[in-house]
Amino acid sequence: MNVLMPQLGETVAEGKITKWFKAAGDAVKPGDNLFEIETDKVSMEVPSTTAGMLEEIRVAAGEVAPVGAIVAVISGTAEAAPPVPFRAPVAPPQASPPGLVAAMPSPSGSAAVASAPIRLDPFFEVRTAARNYGPASLPGGTVVTPLARRLAAEGGIDLNRVSGSGPRGRIRARDIEAVRARGRTAPIGTPLSGPTVDEVKALYRERPFEEVALDGMRATIARRLVQAKQTIPHFYLTADVEIGRLIKLREEANASAPKDADGNPAIRLSINDFFIKAWAAALQRVPTANAVWAEDRILRLEHSDIAVAVAIEGGLLTPVIRAAELKSLGAISAEMRELSGRARERRLEPSEYQGGSSTISNLGMYGVREFTAILAPPQATILAVGAARRQPIEKRDGGIEFTSVITVTLSGDHRVLDGVLGAELLVAFKGFVEQPVTALV
Repeated sequence: MNVLMPQLGETVAEGKITKWFKAAGDAVKPGDNLFEIETDKVSMEVPSTTAGMLEEIRVAAGEVAPVGAIVAVISGTAEAAPPVPFRAPVAPPQASPPGLVAAMPSPSGSAAVASAPIRLDPFFEVRTAARNYGPASLPGGTVVTPLARRLAAEGGIDLNRVSGSGPRGRIRARDIEAVRARGRTAPIGTPLSGPTVDEVKALYRERPFEEVALDGMRATIARRLVQAKQTIPHFYLTADVEIGRLIKLREEANASAPKDADGNPAIRLSINDFFIKAWAAALQRVPTANAVWAEDRILRLEHSDIAVAVAIEGGLLTPVIRAAELKSLGAISAEMRELSGRARERRLEPSEYQGGSSTISNLGMYGVREFTAILAPPQATILAVGAARRQPIEKRDGGIEFTSVITVTLSGDHRVLDGVLGAELLVAFKGFVEQPVTALV
């Protein structure tokens, strides 16, 4: 049986094998871990689903293989494929429905009609794919339509330097035509009018520096953020929110929380847990804003699936709390702690960080007073949360008192919501934070 590089998300085009748990000649049985893979977002152990002998390892630890490439052969269960050099050309994977994992090139090396998939298990999929038809994928997962590929080849255009305007950054024919009209392209992660690598290096030729190559995660972040700023009409709304009552409620909740065997609180709520709950409730209060952009239509979502930005080494991930409006603060806290822990280890499943109604990015713990965040398509909103500060406010009786205040900034996609709708969303969030009990009922 051929063991294939699995697909770990719709936008993942390749994976790096970081470790083999078995050696050639070892016996394997269902459930035995074969190897560990690392993509631009996650690390994951891939188990065997069949018994036999690991006859051949074709992709060594430390090497990168595209989705669908044969990385090993297990004998004793199916006829093994003849050895082929790993570096030989393979067809890039087509976008697959959920559950389809890998694609294999036509044995003859020529175009063939795609056959129905033969399902083996969630990680391995044998599929005959046409090499010259259907969209291809660039490293990092960007999909390129067949016509765009042909136009790029005819015009000598490097697809890695093109920003796609389609869903998930898909590169279409009109993107190639736009590049032709401009007469030049730019490297991944730089503006179209930015300097080239050689031009930048020339500025510092007399100064010592170290070149740091982009890893998969940083290259993906660079490309998607440039694409987001170039293709999404951002607008920004900022508001100050009092959190004095929220802080008091949090202190009372933590003080009265049940203790474990060691006398420590079984649940310890964070300020961010309250923000997640309040943002979820606000999206339910203003359901028109609980939506995402889908190129020629808007998708309005039923539940508030809140993504939370978590900093990890080399980048960030956004684990998602699904249906946060239905969950208690304790459930949100426990789930967020578990997801963020696995995010830092890069061991999240794609289903745990993809999608989401909206995102919260909180830099308050770093003392950042306020900032604006870039949208993560297809989401239409992201909330940037700053640090708490003590500030005097006027009371209704004319007196002055000090209270804790944060500044939040909403980034919105003007294609999905207008300024007034964004303001209504911020007002709802402000109300739930300043009267936190109302978010819990």
